[in-house]
Amino acid sequence: MKEDIKLYRNTKKTRTLLLSSLGVCILLALVILYSIGLFDGEFKIKPAIFSAAAFLIMVFLTLKTILGLKDKSPLIELNGHMFVGKTTPISKAFGQVDWIDVRDIQLQKTGGDTLVVVTVGNTDKYAGRLSKMSWNMIFDKSSQELQLMYSASEVDIDPKSLFDLFIAFWEATMQKRQSAFNIGIQ
Repeated sequence: MKEDIKLYRNTKKTRTLLLSSLGVCILLALVILYSIGLFDGEFKIKPAIFSAAAFLIMVFLTLKTILGLKDKSPLIELNGHMFVGKTTPISKAFGQVDWIDVRDIQLQKTGGDTLVVVTVGNTDKYAGRLSKMSWNMIFDKSSQELQLMYSASEVDIDPKSLFDLFIAFWEATMQKRQSAFNIGIQ
């Protein structure tokens, strides 16, 4: 296994995501125009408000993605000690995670995407990295662990291969740790 892996943006996948986002924005704009009565002369308040809110969110996310295209740094970086990802807003804000704190890694289908979900313990070490609202979104009170999600939708790899990379690095780190522990006992 390589000592360090960096996964960069796949421009074809990103272009596809941007085109689908643009399509949703156009559809929402048409719903807004219909809701304000442009086609039938009847103003519909609830659809206008909801479609306008969704439209603004989609435009914001699309513009943010377009501005992020200039960033040539890796979206996911894995090495023998830590990993860092920028494929979801929370993982980007959270930053670096040490392998020693990882408790579990799973592949989870969420909406139209398949995510690598990394369960992180030792939460005191990571406290203060996120806003209170973001922290509460990823913090599981019953287990006192964090659930970080990483997407393969923009990188040049499929979700299963990304999952396999995470597992390989995590297991290699655990084996090194176990070997060091065994040497210390002897």
